Amino acid sequence: MKPTLVIMAAGMASRYGSMKQIQQFGPSGETIMDYSIYDAVKAGFGKVVFIIRKDFADDFKAIFEPKLKGRIETEYVYQELDAFMGATPVPADRKKPWGTAHAILCAHNAVSGPFAVINADDFYGEDAFVKANNFLVMECREDLYGIIAYRLANTLSDHGTVSRGVIDEDANNEMVGINERLKVYRDNGQMVDEQGDTKLSIVEEAKASMNFWCFHPSIFPYIREEFAAFLGRSLNDPKAEFLIPFVADQFIKSGRGKIKVIPTNAPWFGVTYKEDAPIVQQKLNGLIGEKTYPNKLW
Repeated sequence: MKPTLVIMAAGMASRYGSMKQIQQFGPSGETIMDYSIYDAVKAGFGKVVFIIRKDFADDFKAIFEPKLKGRIETEYVYQELDAFMGATPVPADRKKPWGTAHAILCAHNAVSGPFAVINADDFYGEDAFVKANNFLVMECREDLYGIIAYRLANTLSDHGTVSRGVIDEDANNEMVGINERLKVYRDNGQMVDEQGDTKLSIVEEAKASMNFWCFHPSIFPYIREEFAAFLGRSLNDPKAEFLIPFVADQFIKSGRGKIKVIPTNAPWFGVTYKEDAPIVQQKLNGLIGEKTYPNKLW
């Protein structure tokens, strides 16, 4: 069975200010997702599952269905606030989605084998998909998941601070945990994480999680358990989020399994701020000039 690619595209893009998931960046109108799907198909993935909001489903499908038909199987799932809440009502002041781990849970009926998870608005690069596919086919199992790791230094923005999950790994290249750094940027050439009045230095060799995960379907019942516990703790906090790094950390600490750190030399870039958009276009044009991608993907 070929692995499945799950793309999280239900976010509200609050910092960016528009629906950046379907913004066209490529010379022939390609979105960032198009490049991810192109790389995934080339690497050997057999299906793509889009996690989206129901209110922009028609526009979304109109963009992707014509160009993906006959190239890869597609399925759409919706991240709704009341999904997996049972009899618990959604608090009246809850507006934003519950978070990335809840998004994955919403895809459980669309995934039957090993799968990768990525963000819709991040460019991950060909090497990352090749390594993810190889891991999912050859190594992934109930007690061994994977994470594609990028050089933190290559994931910063020139237009503001970024939030990054810095990976802590052991001598066996297995993840020990992820340290959430909420305000990372360069200060006089040094990577720092600003915490109040304190700036903590970060080593240049640090590896970052850009939410490119490799999972076995056994993750779904585990996420469901953790989501119930999350609701018990944070139901009435309108800003609380149920995130993948937290679930991964709990998976390791519970002794249920390990997560392999899979380094990639692929370039990463994304759109956090509107000012990042021209840089993304410039980098894509550079890759096209190097013949990494054709001028028209589909």
